[in-house]
Amino acid sequence: MKDRYLAIIAVVAVGLMLGYRPNDPMAYTVDELRDLYSGGDKSKWPKPHLFAEAEEHFQDIGPLADMQYPADNPYSEDKMELGKTLFLDPRLSKSGQIACASCHNPELGWADGNRVSFGHDRQNGTRNAPTLLNIGFAKTFFWDGRSATLEEQVKAPIENPVEMNLHMSLATKNIRKIKGYKPYFEKAFGTTEITEDRIAKAIATFERSLISPPSRFDKFVSGKRNALTDAEVKGLHLFRTKANCINCHNTPYFSDQKFHNLGLTYYGRKYEDLGRYLVTLRNEDVGKFKTPTLREVSENKPYMHNGLFPELANIVMMYNAGMGRETPRGDQVNDPKFPHKSGMVEKLNMTDEEVFDVVAFLKTLNSYKYKMRAPELPK
Repeated sequence: MKDRYLAIIAVVAVGLMLGYRPNDPMAYTVDELRDLYSGGDKSKWPKPHLFAEAEEHFQDIGPLADMQYPADNPYSEDKMELGKTLFLDPRLSKSGQIACASCHNPELGWADGNRVSFGHDRQNGTRNAPTLLNIGFAKTFFWDGRSATLEEQVKAPIENPVEMNLHMSLATKNIRKIKGYKPYFEKAFGTTEITEDRIAKAIATFERSLISPPSRFDKFVSGKRNALTDAEVKGLHLFRTKANCINCHNTPYFSDQKFHNLGLTYYGRKYEDLGRYLVTLRNEDVGKFKTPTLREVSENKPYMHNGLFPELANIVMMYNAGMGRETPRGDQVNDPKFPHKSGMVEKLNMTDEEVFDVVAFLKTLNSYKYKMRAPELPK
């Protein structure tokens, strides 16, 4: 028995000599964390705490890559400027009063600051308007992923009866009547022809141009050692370890672009939203929503698909508590559609200080200060 204890002590000692750290996110000093994360070498970063579900296609956080434009809709300055003008033009709506920018206001972080947006005849939608910043890095669109391309996504709000309430063919007809648009289309596409496809491509090109400049986080992990405060450095490390954020909010886009149930389906109650199920009709997708990007997150409150959480700290506290419960009652016990919360959402046992360190880190992902000058609409 004595020999066994000696062997264990020897293993621990060797581990310490090799720089081994126990599964405690704060086993590092702040200076050690600062050196590791700001050294410009991700291979030296502490290992993230990942669930098996998150390991497939996992890519760690870091600076954004260059925007890639599709082969059938390459970037041009003229097309982007046309898209910007169309984005701000309410004549794409039935009432002539609602533009894309009504719900994605450049002065409000390219969202609208409301719990849910309102549209035609002041009707309320059911979901929160997400920011359009960095939307070109997304692989699917809307909270339920029902559109596969930005070009496809552009058409949906125009035709939605609760939003702009005008068929795309009629919206195109409205734009076609405006003589002042013809030079814009000629510059962007080579001819004055105005079509649904060209309108969608122009707006999508403009949306892909909405890219955040490097944030303090980006500068820090690229070598600027003092770009973050001690609290923010600790928050970064917690984000990748104890707080479990990295499991869904990974990649430089800070989203795995997958769909997860966080326990916020409100099944059978007010605010019920079946999420991804409405697209796939698969029972296992009930209550799943796409992971949103966290870039610029502190400027895009309120939060979640339903906008029910007003502040960033509310969200982190909810995650710390294990989020909502999905407990079947009565007839729900045998309901094949009853939602099941992701196993990656669990109680975290973070201290209040750790919660606010995570919040502090999330605020370092902000960088967008651009105020767009609205173009004069063609007549």
